[in-house]
Amino acid sequence: MPITRTLIVAGAIASRDYQDVHHDTELAREKGSPDIFMNILTTNGLVGRYLTDHFGPTATLRKVAIRLGAPNYPGDTMVLSGTVERVDPGGPAHPGVTVTVRVIGANGIGKHVTGTVTLTLPDAAPAAGPVAPASAEDAV
Repeated sequence: MPITRTLIVAGAIASRDYQDVHHDTELAREKGSPDIFMNILTTNGLVGRYLTDHFGPTATLRKVAIRLGAPNYPGDTMVLSGTVERVDPGGPAHPGVTVTVRVIGANGIGKHVTGTVTLTLPDAAPAAGPVAPASAEDAV
């Protein structure tokens, strides 16, 4: 997905993160960054959207454990990819299937986000293995 100024600023505003490094280029540069950069809450939302787009609207995010690495700057592209690492069948007390996915979001300078996400799926279990990558054509 393309990382635009609009995406970075809109994500910061939507998550009520008014830190200047997410919307003011000059102040970001004064603080040592070459430009504004995406906040973790926007990244968190994009990771969640990537997975619910893949698994469908009935998927429920249960746990998101991510870590940021290389910043997402305007003009770059981030490609999200995931691998199903674990599938746990539900039972009478916990209907549905619990799926754990390892997620990586990479940009031109490295890995922007890494982590795991646990989801509950009320339908059939997915096969273990890769989750389709999200690229510029799949922009949110």
